[in-house]
Parts: sequence; structure tokens; C-alpha cells
Amino acid sequence: MNQALLSAVLAAAILMPTAHAYGQAQVIQERQAGFRMMRDNMEAIQAVVQARRPNADAVAPARAIAEHAPRIKGMFPPGSDQGAQTRALPSIWSDRSGFESRADAFAAQAQALLAAAEGSDQAALGRAFEATGGACGACHRPHRAAQR
Repeated sequence: MNQALLSAVLAAAILMPTAHAYGQAQVIQERQAGFRMMRDNMEAIQAVVQARRPNADAVAPARAIAEHAPRIKGMFPPGSDQGAQTRALPSIWSDRSGFESRADAFAAQAQALLAAAEGSDQAALGRAFEATGGACGACHRPHRAAQR
């Protein structure tokens, strides 16, 4: 093997773990940003429900949640529990079917929240908001560590 090729292979071997770690850190940052966005939108809907404002005020935040929720399952690729500040528990990967089932239930409930926001029944919006929060928590309890 010539010297230039050997140098290139060695450089790639040295940088590959760094690139992998960077990629995983980026995945973690992106999923955390998505969860912050959903939290902020849930808070916006909570304000609508508590103030008994028109349901139309909850449509945009409910739509943002409903559009993001189906992406959750893909935001936890293998290895994205390493290398950065993450509260993801190993159960996401060891109980993948349970995690995906809970994520699907949340996504379905987020669609129900959007449907309630698009309607005019404030009580239905309140119930859908509570159920969405419950579906969110149903995943957090087994799959997210307490805040440090």
C-alpha cells in the first residue's frame, strides 16, 4: 500500500468514531428540540383550555404536535443513548416494541387533539388535551430518566 493511501485509511479510522459521536449528538439535540417544541405547544393549548378561549386558538399548536408525533419512533436510532446529555433510558432499545407502541398511541392521541381543536366543543378539547398529556406521560415513565 502506498504511503498516501495508508495515511488516508488511518485518518479515516481515527476520525470515524468522532464523526459517529457527532452524528449521535446531533440526533439527540434534534429530538430534544422536537420535545421542547411539543412541550411549548402543549403549554399553549393548556392556556387556551384554562382561559376557555376559542378552540381555534389551539389549532396551530395542536397541528404542530400532530405533525411531529409520528416522527418520534425514528428519533431514537441505535447508539443515540451515548455521547451527549440524554434522559433516554435503555428500555427504549431493550423494549423497542413497547416504546414504539407507546409512541404510536401518543401519535394517535395527538391526531385526536388536533381534531378536537378544529371543533367547537371546549370540553372535548379539554378532554383531548388531558388524554394527550397522559399518552405523553405513558411513554416518559418507562423510557425517560428523571431530570438531573
